[in-house]
Amino acid sequence: MRGKRSRRQIDIFNLSFLDVVSCGFGAIILLLVIVKISEPHVIERLAVDLTGLVQRLEAELFDMRGETTVLNRELTSKQEQLSEAKEKLARLKGDLSSVRGEYTTTRHEHDAQTIIEGQLSTARQTLSEEMRRVLGANYQRNLARATIGGVPVDSEYIIFIIDTSGSMKQHAWPGVLSKVSEVLSIYPRVKGIQVMNDMGDYMFSQYQGKWIPDTPARRKAIIKRLGSWQPFSNSSPVEGVEAAIRRFYAKDKRISLYVFGDDFARGSIQAVIDTVGQLNRADKSGKTRVRIHTVGFPVLFDFSSGLSANVVRYAALMRKLAETNNGSFVGLNSVR
Repeated sequence: MRGKRSRRQIDIFNLSFLDVVSCGFGAIILLLVIVKISEPHVIERLAVDLTGLVQRLEAELFDMRGETTVLNRELTSKQEQLSEAKEKLARLKGDLSSVRGEYTTTRHEHDAQTIIEGQLSTARQTLSEEMRRVLGANYQRNLARATIGGVPVDSEYIIFIIDTSGSMKQHAWPGVLSKVSEVLSIYPRVKGIQVMNDMGDYMFSQYQGKWIPDTPARRKAIIKRLGSWQPFSNSSPVEGVEAAIRRFYAKDKRISLYVFGDDFARGSIQAVIDTVGQLNRADKSGKTRVRIHTVGFPVLFDFSSGLSANVVRYAALMRKLAETNNGSFVGLNSVR
């Protein structure tokens, strides 16, 4: 009997096991049923929620578009204001540049005036012993009357070389008379005067090759004769400068040439410089016995079409002649 119970087999798929499995499947099926029943309600709720969200986003987008339109209008207005501000800034910069230019010009004129006064003061201090004896030990030159800027006035003899061409006679002659008078005024008394034109012709034939004595009457006669003097001219100062140096150069005389003109029509600038350099040799100290001062009259200036080539050549020649012969070049800004 005992042996039969030990050989008995156990059946795992009994009724109890099947009950458990059935209950589990039943629970799963019940959950699925519940989920299926509630799913439409969840989807409907989600759809409603999403529709509200879309509407809110569309409303916000509309507001943003409205704000963008307003901002674009404001940006356009600001850009227009910026453009106007830039134009105003450009005008102000132009005005500032003009003011700076005027200030610089004024400062340069002030500096030039200071230099002129210094040079005139130096010239007064370096008068030769002969002129001191002629003028007297107590002589004082009036600086206010010395209107030829930067021109040393230590010479004892003066020569005028004046361009008598048609352009000078027609447009600059009152200015020539004025400048000759001014030059004479800064030399109250000298040993001799001479007046020649740019061709080397003498104003007074009786004083050809000789010095005109310096007297008040002779000075008046020079100014009076100059008013109607009209010898032939080729509008080139070269002949007159060379003739004056060749005839009047002397080691024992201090001479100043004053060249008045408006253009240099022909010839080589360098050739003139070289020829004058040979005629007017410097002494051991480097000073030439003949000073050459040059004055340019703006007769042929035409800024609308540019400067004439002859005007530029004249300025270049006269500046170099003055520089290499211990003189000064004065370019006038008015024919009068």
